[in-house]
Amino acid sequence: MTRVLHFIDSLSAWVGKAFAWCIVILTFSTVYEVFVRYVLNSPTVWAFDMSVQMYGALFMMAGAYALSQDAHVRGDVVYRLMPRRVQAVIDLALYILFLGPGALALLYYGYGFAADSWFYKEVSWSSPSRIQIYFFKTLIPISGLLVLLQGLAESVRCVICIRTGKWPARLHDVQETETMLLNEQDDLRALGKEQ
Repeated sequence: MTRVLHFIDSLSAWVGKAFAWCIVILTFSTVYEVFVRYVLNSPTVWAFDMSVQMYGALFMMAGAYALSQDAHVRGDVVYRLMPRRVQAVIDLALYILFLGPGALALLYYGYGFAADSWFYKEVSWSSPSRIQIYFFKTLIPISGLLVLLQGLAESVRCVICIRTGKWPARLHDVQETETMLLNEQDDLRALGKEQ
């Protein structure tokens, strides 16, 4: 089971890191736009659409990656004080009640939006550049599928934790300092109980 969980985690991480490059494109296009607008007095017609689409792609495709790293926002002040089994029960309930239906909605309705957009070869209506947006609307159902898949992996993790009292191992990546300190504290407590 660990291999399946790690495969899903690595898929989410790969997609999230690949789309993280959108921030570089967004940064350079914004810097370019500011330069040509204020220094050369020659603004572009595509900069607004580029920024919306790059940020949208980054936001949509990083959701599963953030979930795989347990990096989504929650009320950690209370949550981290609870026993692990209680944490797992709460997480599992929230995945079933909110994450699952939300991801299914993204997948189902996003597929309809993307299919219509491809059929009409939809272009942006919000700026004079009128760039195609059907490529980017395709990311809606893809992100829904990735979040749903990662949500299933997280649900399995919750069930394992409810049964064993320990969270299954995750693939390690960049972590916040607070998370690292809490993990070290948990390790020290576990060592103290063994001795």
